[in-house]
Amino acid sequence: MTSQLLASELANLIQESKRKHNDLRQAAEKSLEDLRGLRASSEAQAPEVPELAQRPNFVNPFIIACGTKNAKFTGIAIVCLQRLIISRALPRSRLSQVLDALQQATSAGLDVQLKILQALPALLSNYSADVKGELLVTALNVCFILQSSKNAIVNNTSAATLQQLVVSVFDKVVVEDRSGDSVTVGEVPGPDGAVPLKAAAMDAYRVFNDICLLTEGQRPEYLRFSGLPQTFGLELIESVLTNHAAIFTAHPEQAHILRMRVMPFIISALRGRLNFATSVRLVRILYTLLRRHLSILPSESGDALEILTHLLDQDTTLWKRSLCMEVFRGIFSEHSLLRRIFMLYDAQEGQKSILKNLTATFVRVSTEKPSVIGLAHQSTIPVSGASLGASNDQVMLEASGVTGIISSSVGSDGHNTGISMHWSTMRVPCIDQLDKTDAPAIPESYVYSLTLACITSLSEGLAKFILPLTVPGEGRKKRSPKQDPGRDSPAPQEESSEKLEPSGSFKRNPVPVNPLKLENHPLYPEIKVCAAFIDECWPAILATCSTFLYAALDSEYYHGLVRAFQKFAHVAGLLHLTTPRDAFLTTLGKAAVPPNVLTACLNSGPVRPPPSPSAPEVSGSIFSNARGLLSVDSLVSPTLLGADKQRQHSVDVSAATLNTRNLLCLRALLNLGIALGPTLATSWSIILETLQQADFVTFASGKAAGRTPLATKGPDPEAEQEASMLLQGFSSEIRAVETAASRLFESTVDFPNPSFVEIVGAVCNLLEHGEPPSEASSRPQSPPSIGGLKAPSLPPKRVMSFSSPSLAGPNQENQFALAKLGDLASINIERLLAYPPDVSGWAPLTTELIGALSSGTNTAPVRARAAETLVRILLEEANAVASQPEDVRSEIQTRLLEAFRDSLIPLQVSGREVSIANHAVDVDIHKIILEGLKSLLENCGESLISGWELTFEIIDTIFVTPDSSTDTKTETSAQRTPLPTRAVKLIRPSFASLQLICSDFLPSLPNTCFLNLVDTLYKFCSQDDELNVALTTVTFFWAISDFLSGKSRTMSITEDMIPESGDQTLLKMAAEPFEKGSGAALWMLLLLRLTSVAADQRLELRNSAIQTLMRIMSAYGETLSPEAWSVCMKAVIFSLLRSVERELRAIDPTSGQYRTQEEWKDTAIVVTEGISDLFGSYLSVLGASKSFPQLWQSLIGHFRCLLDLQILDINAATYSALRDILHRCAEQETSPVEKDSLDLAWNLWSQDVPVPKDDKRDESDNQKCLLVWVEALLELYNLIQTDFSVEHVRRMLTLLRDAMQHATPGAYASDTEYVTPLQGKILEIFRMVRTDLQGVPSAMITQVAEFVSLAFVQEDPARATAEKRTYVAMSKESMSILRSLVVKSAAERDIYETEAFATALSALAKPIILKYQFKIVTKSLQPWKVATQAALAVLEATLPHIRIIDLPEEIVQSIWQIIVSIAKGIISADLDAPAASTADIQDDQTFDIDSFRKIRVLITAPLGNEIILDETRNAYAEGLFRTSIIHSPAPAEMAAIYGNTPTITLPLKSLFKLRPGRTIDPPPTKRALMSQVCLEELFALVAAQPPLPTSPPTTTSPPSHNINTIPMPNLHTSNDDIARVAHTTTPYLLLRTALTLRAYISDQPLRGRMPQPRSQRRELCRVLGSLVGLESEVTSSMDDGGDGRNSAWKSHDGFEEEILVRQ
Repeated sequence: MTSQLLASELANLIQESKRKHNDLRQAAEKSLEDLRGLRASSEAQAPEVPELAQRPNFVNPFIIACGTKNAKFTGIAIVCLQRLIISRALPRSRLSQVLDALQQATSAGLDVQLKILQALPALLSNYSADVKGELLVTALNVCFILQSSKNAIVNNTSAATLQQLVVSVFDKVVVEDRSGDSVTVGEVPGPDGAVPLKAAAMDAYRVFNDICLLTEGQRPEYLRFSGLPQTFGLELIESVLTNHAAIFTAHPEQAHILRMRVMPFIISALRGRLNFATSVRLVRILYTLLRRHLSILPSESGDALEILTHLLDQDTTLWKRSLCMEVFRGIFSEHSLLRRIFMLYDAQEGQKSILKNLTATFVRVSTEKPSVIGLAHQSTIPVSGASLGASNDQVMLEASGVTGIISSSVGSDGHNTGISMHWSTMRVPCIDQLDKTDAPAIPESYVYSLTLACITSLSEGLAKFILPLTVPGEGRKKRSPKQDPGRDSPAPQEESSEKLEPSGSFKRNPVPVNPLKLENHPLYPEIKVCAAFIDECWPAILATCSTFLYAALDSEYYHGLVRAFQKFAHVAGLLHLTTPRDAFLTTLGKAAVPPNVLTACLNSGPVRPPPSPSAPEVSGSIFSNARGLLSVDSLVSPTLLGADKQRQHSVDVSAATLNTRNLLCLRALLNLGIALGPTLATSWSIILETLQQADFVTFASGKAAGRTPLATKGPDPEAEQEASMLLQGFSSEIRAVETAASRLFESTVDFPNPSFVEIVGAVCNLLEHGEPPSEASSRPQSPPSIGGLKAPSLPPKRVMSFSSPSLAGPNQENQFALAKLGDLASINIERLLAYPPDVSGWAPLTTELIGALSSGTNTAPVRARAAETLVRILLEEANAVASQPEDVRSEIQTRLLEAFRDSLIPLQVSGREVSIANHAVDVDIHKIILEGLKSLLENCGESLISGWELTFEIIDTIFVTPDSSTDTKTETSAQRTPLPTRAVKLIRPSFASLQLICSDFLPSLPNTCFLNLVDTLYKFCSQDDELNVALTTVTFFWAISDFLSGKSRTMSITEDMIPESGDQTLLKMAAEPFEKGSGAALWMLLLLRLTSVAADQRLELRNSAIQTLMRIMSAYGETLSPEAWSVCMKAVIFSLLRSVERELRAIDPTSGQYRTQEEWKDTAIVVTEGISDLFGSYLSVLGASKSFPQLWQSLIGHFRCLLDLQILDINAATYSALRDILHRCAEQETSPVEKDSLDLAWNLWSQDVPVPKDDKRDESDNQKCLLVWVEALLELYNLIQTDFSVEHVRRMLTLLRDAMQHATPGAYASDTEYVTPLQGKILEIFRMVRTDLQGVPSAMITQVAEFVSLAFVQEDPARATAEKRTYVAMSKESMSILRSLVVKSAAERDIYETEAFATALSALAKPIILKYQFKIVTKSLQPWKVATQAALAVLEATLPHIRIIDLPEEIVQSIWQIIVSIAKGIISADLDAPAASTADIQDDQTFDIDSFRKIRVLITAPLGNEIILDETRNAYAEGLFRTSIIHSPAPAEMAAIYGNTPTITLPLKSLFKLRPGRTIDPPPTKRALMSQVCLEELFALVAAQPPLPTSPPTTTSPPSHNINTIPMPNLHTSNDDIARVAHTTTPYLLLRTALTLRAYISDQPLRGRMPQPRSQRRELCRVLGSLVGLESEVTSSMDDGGDGRNSAWKSHDGFEEEILVRQ
């Protein structure tokens, strides 16, 4: 690309110079030819361009072109030269001519000038070794020439290029110094004579010296240019100083220039009246010199600093003061520079006090315009644009608190008030605004914000330097400070990780090292400088900070100020500079609790009354801070956090509260206490009193958040928003203060003993009361005066107990002191244990606390706090001593428990109870001590080896011991009186300790303490103030029993332990723990106490006691011998039963004591259930006792007594117990219950149905009672079935029937589909009872038949369904049982003679006959179907035996009447009944046809027996006749058929009469198949054929049977029997066929040619076909029974012919 460009440009030169400038054309042609020659020799571009540097004449055309002054030629030449310079293709021998050519081309156009400026830096860079001396001067002159151009672009570009060239000159010096092989070229003057220089150094010296001369307005010595702008010269000087500061230190000739030219020029210029642009550049150069060349310019720098300080103090020009402050801000931000300045000047005797004067100037600056910074009596929020009219003097007076001054708005017209990030800063500092010729608009408060920045940087620099030196050892790693995000913390960041961060171990904060003692440290001189600086300058710094503390600052500035305040005090403290440290602490304390706030709180009294001692603490713990010191709970009410309308405008209200900024200062003070704790000594009073005052103000103000006031009352939304944000952050700041306060006291754990004693003394001094000092002496006014900055003396103790009408002061003061004493003791518990009490401070601590909690003169909150503190200390000590050896531990534990006991002794004096108020407070204190005992047991119970007797003594302090000598242990249930307590609220705290002992520490108890434990348990059960406590106490009897049983494998209980006189024998034995039988006596005594509790009048308590008693005996029954069981049953169980019976009998039901009766009823149930479990579980052990029969008799007797009470639930429980006991007896291989005992059980069961007889109790559900009663019978029957007689069965059946009748519906769904549990159990008995005894089957069948009939004999089945008493499911189940019984006993004559069989058939016939008329429809098989199946099975089994057994005729006739009714019921059905509408008619018809075929086989032949009445046979034939009618006859025929005619003759005769025909064809019946079967049966009976086969007929097309093919029963019956049946059936058959023929004859003429309906035609064909095939053997020789039926017609053919003729 370079060769092509050159070739192209050369071609252009040749073309343009053809007419003129032959020399230029010839030179261009020559150069082009050389270029082409190079290109021909090498095709690649890379080697072609560097070879041009070897051809000096190649640049001739370009040099000639620049000399022609032709713009076109010059432009082409400059482009080519630039490219050659960049490509390093310029011949070095022609550099001078090239530079001259460039200088000649400077007069060309803009593009050429810019190209020249672009080429010069490359020329110096690529030919740095060649461009020196005159060449360098020429290059610089080119830039100087262009820099004077009026074109702004060229001017600015040339200035930048010149600056770059100058810097490049000094870059060559750096390279030259590094190489070290150059030779000197000359000498220049230096501070100590001539200085030899090398080439590059010489060039740099000449250039820099000339630039300084040009800047001063003098002629240069080396450069050939004049008239350099002063501002540009200053910029060049700054550029060199900034980029090559090291050269001026290493080259004395350069330092000489600074000393002789630069610094004098700057100092003289600053004293003059320069413009802004020049001043900015001068200040920048000065700042650079101060930062980098202070050591080589000591005196000059001192003079400059003095001038800057003077300008800041005296000059009124704002921008000049701002420039000075910006320089000072930079100096203060570099603490090493600040230390060097102090070492050079202030620390040297006879030198200028630069920093001291500067800090004093800060004081004057900060106070010169109070209206601008918004100075007031407290810190405020800056306000924008407020109208201010007060003078500065008036503002100063108001801020100083001078009385008599009328307040006014502080500020100035149209200006902002205060220092804020919004208007007190500049986006670009003045010192950086190089582009401005005039001073910019500077905020009036900008200088003050810079002052704050200087103070902040100063403190941070001191902290960064000093704090790392105070950490002992090198192994401690720094941790980053943890601060809340989004919130500036005043805590020192560097030391927070080591000094302030809380840790689980209090051994990680050693005493800080005093850096002034590190004499061997390499930084020791600088440490001394820091100490000297603080000692010299702290008054001014304190005055400045104090002024700003009461100015209007926004949050960022205020946080930075407090942080600087804290760090300065921290460093002073670490250096053991007590005077500045205490001064800063005092000032910070005043800012934390302003004097006006404290005075307002003292004068106004508390906003709210102090909480009563009975009110629970906010935290819910006895270890909370005094009054919830600075607690966040409820500190900021919703009203304070509301909208702007909720703001506090009242000065009086806000004056009595702390705001967020006060808390910020308080937190900083606390952090200082944490960091400087071991070194504070007497200065602890400053921190603790401030913290105490803050606690008091917080309490007195009702924990309300104070609103930070505004600097003025003018409207400023941003200021209002900031105030609201501070208000909202109050709670978070409170939490931070609480954390800092906690960490402050936690840090005391690392104090040496003397330091710890000092802080303990300081806290104790807070409890003292003295005369209040004056306001002036207690609160020096702030800010401090400027003159006479001396160390203020420590203020005297500010006593809170002022003579005011409010008691809030001393009350809260004592609260705070007590809480802090407790904290100190808790944190230093190891110290208190490791050292003697007088050395560690233990004795005064505990003595003071016990006296405070028992003193009646103290207020209730103070006493409560003292008690909480004492408990806290005792618990901490108990935890700490748990790991000590037993000898040490025993002594300390005894001391602890004695302290608990001694603290309660004054509270138990009877005289204290006279005052109600004192008694209430005593109760609260008592409760605190008891809760402390519980906590001690929770934490240290396992390690407690002594003092258990004291523990029970403390627990029993809640009971008031009666004066009477009555032995409460021998009281009966009726005599038991509740044990009084001192207060109800003491029961649970005391009981909690007992609960812990019983649940966790029984193994730790000495043997001598168990009797005390049992007595204490009995006391808690005997009190009636807390039922839940009594209930829980009962469960502990089980725990103790379990423990005692575990210690003793067997319980040797004998009869002589329980004399009738009482339990004195047991007491004596239990009191001797090492005597044989002591454990058994204690266990028995435990049971007796529990039995006494079981007779209590409270239901829950006695039931719980009973259950626990039963559980104890059940659990440890295996360890009891038969004799022991006998003793326990008599002395415990039966005694318990007697007491329950006595209580129940004593209740009069008519007296309205229904609830009492119900409760004792529940108790009786619990007792019976428990007895059942005991007897059942340990029946084998009980049975082994000789007195078991007497025990059984007593048990049955008690059961009978309970049944005599006629209470349903008790009856149920009694029989349930009897059932369970009998069940266990049955499970035994050898039952211990003999026959006599079982007879007692039978007599108990069979005495009556266990249902109360009085009408009032009929409404209750007796299902459960009757069910367990029946279940008891089942268990009893299994035991006595071998001896179960008929009388037993009859009594049982009677009782079961009565039970069924007395049973209430209960809560079950319904007994339609499923039997009830009671019904099921009763039926189970019927299945189980033996039937091999004479008379039992008939009794059983009779009773079961009654059960079958129950569902069908009710007057209103629908109502029964609604009442859930249908008996349908039971009836169906009974049918199966009845079927089984009858079939099993079919051969027994007794069931027939006693009419049991007839009763059974009658019961089965009822559902069959009813069929659809029974209104209840079941989802399962219908009752009539079940009855049909049962009846068929019964008949099949019994009919053969009926014919064999010689029975009376009456019995046989009645049986056959029932059988015929069953047959009629099978073939008939009321299709108009409601149940028929939902039934499956066809399926039911099929079932009936099958059933009829089965019963026909059984009864057809026997039905003709002569014993059977004719009415029975007529009823059977009539039923077949009526069912066989398929189509409904005419009304006249219906009346004749279904009328009440005595014989069949009248209907037959009526058929010979004509009847009118019908045009309406009646539909066939829905059971047409059954009608056809019955019709065929009629023909079959007349034909005397065997019965039809039992296969069901086809439902689609029933076959037409020929009468000759219908078989008759194949039975051993006589022809006479068959003839009787046929003879009875013939008239009905004739009538039936006549109805069909007559209907056809009467109706057919009316139809004409219309066909007869298919069903009628089919019926007609069947009848005619059957008549044709009928061969009856019925003759007239048989007796017609007097009705002339067969005498009238000799054959059926004649009868039919007669009908046809007459019709």
